[in-house]
Amino acid sequence: MMNNKNQNDFRFYFIFKRIFDVFIALFFLILLSPVFLIISVTILITSGYPIIFYQERMGKDWKLFKILKFRTMVIDADKIGPGITSSNDRRITPFGKFLRKLKLDELPQLINVIRGDMSLIGPRPELPKYVNCFKNDYSSILNIKPGITDYASIKFIDEESLISNDNRESDYLNKILPSKIVLYKKYLNEISFLTDLKILFSTLKGLVS
Repeated sequence: MMNNKNQNDFRFYFIFKRIFDVFIALFFLILLSPVFLIISVTILITSGYPIIFYQERMGKDWKLFKILKFRTMVIDADKIGPGITSSNDRRITPFGKFLRKLKLDELPQLINVIRGDMSLIGPRPELPKYVNCFKNDYSSILNIKPGITDYASIKFIDEESLISNDNRESDYLNKILPSKIVLYKKYLNEISFLTDLKILFSTLKGLVS
């Protein structure tokens, strides 16, 4: 059982984490506002509305929320194919390939952070149907807010290249998601502000390289 000191430490950590999340998210939203504008106009010109893609994901305490991304696929792509994409998925637009390669499609999730749906650092939010395949594992993972990046995001930064076009869901559920879950639990065991900083800087390093 967690003692009072540990409870207080974790309470302080999550309060500080929330303040840090909002501050950093606002900072980058302001700093990258020209990038948001350029991406939005380019999507509008090349593939029309909508600019933002909304998708239901499982959040903390099993609460559903809408994750925000710049749209990188054809309209209604989620209705004509699975929730998993491969690098040669025909639903991805030419400009969408560029955005996904640089992870720029994830930028609107800074708004999810400000709303309180997500944190900067934490296990990536998953589609409900895939969470339900690993309910026992997610019973602990969903005790904290999902994040924009984590250990799994760093390891699988080029995830789509590991998925075959013919067996997308099978590859994801049998090979990739189980490995991600191991890394999600690693984060839970090491959770601290220093761990968050390490993951944040490793993510930035990975994107640059």
